[in-house]
Amino acid sequence: MNALERFRQEKDQFFKHDQNSPLAVEQKLVFNNLNYFPENPDLRMEIAMEMIEPPASVNMITSTGDRRNYLHKGQIRFQVQGQEVILQVYVDGFGGYFLPFVDATAPQETYGAGRYLEPEEIRPGVLHVDFNLAYNPFCAYNNRWSCPIPPYENRLKLRIEAGEKKFHF
Repeated sequence: MNALERFRQEKDQFFKHDQNSPLAVEQKLVFNNLNYFPENPDLRMEIAMEMIEPPASVNMITSTGDRRNYLHKGQIRFQVQGQEVILQVYVDGFGGYFLPFVDATAPQETYGAGRYLEPEEIRPGVLHVDFNLAYNPFCAYNNRWSCPIPPYENRLKLRIEAGEKKFHF
């Protein structure tokens, strides 16, 4: 079992058994596992971030109509199937990088409101971006949760065939 398979297995166990799982009790009773695209090594990258100076404060609307404040830190550029992709990168209230996005797999194969990534800075100005770790926000599982909706700039016309697929209950 490789690291990604182990990560997915541990996540399934969290969803099924943990008290902090986003699933309601009745969902846990019938839950077996999340659905994923097969691992895609081409969508695991080290990407230099184009920094925004100074970073700008941004309010993202949530699935419940609230607003959450983020810091717009920069953007990344990369290629998917020969097409250039530009995505905006934010910093959340805990200081971590936050990359919300919607791609052309939504809403048929992935959650319609989008998926999230949490890139890691591996050296100054360079992020490890692994779309195999793209995940659904907790609001994809039930309406008890309020989740930021990816901004217009992070809505892609191409497919990102990696990470978590739509949840079926």
